[in-house]
Amino acid sequence: MDKVGLYVKFRAQTGQGNALLKVLLAAADLMADAPGCELYVVNTASGVDDVVWVTEIWRCAADHEGSLSVAGVKELIGQAMPLLAGPPERIDLRPVGGTGLQG
Repeated sequence: MDKVGLYVKFRAQTGQGNALLKVLLAAADLMADAPGCELYVVNTASGVDDVVWVTEIWRCAADHEGSLSVAGVKELIGQAMPLLAGPPERIDLRPVGGTGLQG
């Protein structure tokens, strides 16, 4: 099984960045117990308002897909959608090694 990595950029409507950040941090809490989730980090960039990045590493694609079934995830998606200025931008990655990457 190949690991799956993602960078996801969420652009909030003007002035909604902090609200979106709170929703994505709540999602990170839920992912702590999601099967196969090895990393789920919520990021912001200095000087860039209303944009939140999420960095994810999953044991495999099936585990990532299964994360949508974790209790509370669909509710958080429902909270996040009205805060967004457009669809999330997603970059799919194949993690191959490095410090902190589980074998």
